Amino acid sequence: MISVEQAIDIVRINTKPIAAFELKKVKDAYGDILFEDVLSPINMPPFRQSAMDGYALHLNGSDSYRIIGEVKAGDGHHPILKPGEAIRIFTGAPVPDTANALVMQEKTAVDDTRLKLKSEVVQNENIRPLGEQVLKGQTALNKGTHLTAAAIAFLTSLGITDIKVYKKPTIAVVVTGNELVEAGQHLAYGQIYESNATMLSAALKCLEYNNVSIHKVSDDYKSTLHLLNQVISDYDVILISGGISVGDYDFVEKALDEIGVEQLFYKVNQKPGKPLFFGKKESKTVFALPGNPAAALSCFYVYVYPALQKMRGHLDFSLTKAKAISKSNFTINVNRAQFLKAIYTNGEVEILDGQNSSMLHTFALANALAYVPETSGSIKINDMVEVILFPIN
Repeated sequence: MISVEQAIDIVRINTKPIAAFELKKVKDAYGDILFEDVLSPINMPPFRQSAMDGYALHLNGSDSYRIIGEVKAGDGHHPILKPGEAIRIFTGAPVPDTANALVMQEKTAVDDTRLKLKSEVVQNENIRPLGEQVLKGQTALNKGTHLTAAAIAFLTSLGITDIKVYKKPTIAVVVTGNELVEAGQHLAYGQIYESNATMLSAALKCLEYNNVSIHKVSDDYKSTLHLLNQVISDYDVILISGGISVGDYDFVEKALDEIGVEQLFYKVNQKPGKPLFFGKKESKTVFALPGNPAAALSCFYVYVYPALQKMRGHLDFSLTKAKAISKSNFTINVNRAQFLKAIYTNGEVEILDGQNSSMLHTFALANALAYVPETSGSIKINDMVEVILFPIN
């Protein structure tokens, strides 16, 4: 059995971005990761641009100028200003090359075609220079950039319509258990409603994985072996829920070994989620998560989430961590690292009741996991605690 820190390192070392891209329309690439640097095909702005409504001037050292016309946003004409001349101009409009200053309208007085300055004007003031944001041929966005709404707008403003983004790994979720039935069906004695597939699918949607393949298998060795062999052939990442412990009807570890999955670790000194398996078969990645829902979701956030983020090209692939002041006392009864469901607010953390690995109700209220290393025996009020923040989307 290995430590949490060792397990995290093994996952990090053995996952890397998928060396494949897909070409996408910029407008459809929200949430994707750039596969390569994007060079700007134009200067941005593509002309000297007015930063406000006012008057463009050809300075002559005086405070009085003759107004010879106007330029509004979208105009394509290029008035020539002689020293002592001005034009009315509006935000976003092209500034004539012969203008060397721009004064906001509030700092002027106008009488017919004469403009009088109310204050001193600085040369090139309020003029956005050609290529102020990016010059033609320069890197607009770097490889690994997460394409937010602002990034997509920026690329679109450069006239770019298609980009290469990292291809996301395909994912299969395999749920094991004879006792599981679908919600909405009759619940017989001894059965429970299956929730892990829905839970993991919802967690994956935070990573923009919307086409996750769901598979269910009974606690039977031949069926488990057949299904796992199939999904490992067809998908890049396999998340298995349950069947990985040491019970008489837990067949996942044996089946993975027979299929030829290399075990990189099995069992982590943590609570919840001790029976966690991580392995590889060639380019395929396998996580076998505990069947208890809260344990499975804790392992997802700590290990699976950063692995998937790294695979799809994210430079910052782990969940956000913070230090927080504990508002709770909590006694640790086992010599294992703890991931405790908690509520984090403004630098403080409250450890919730109901930390059992099967309890989702507490998890539904939490927005963070408080991490307690295996060497710590308890948490006291006002102790400084490390917290792992859940994604907010």
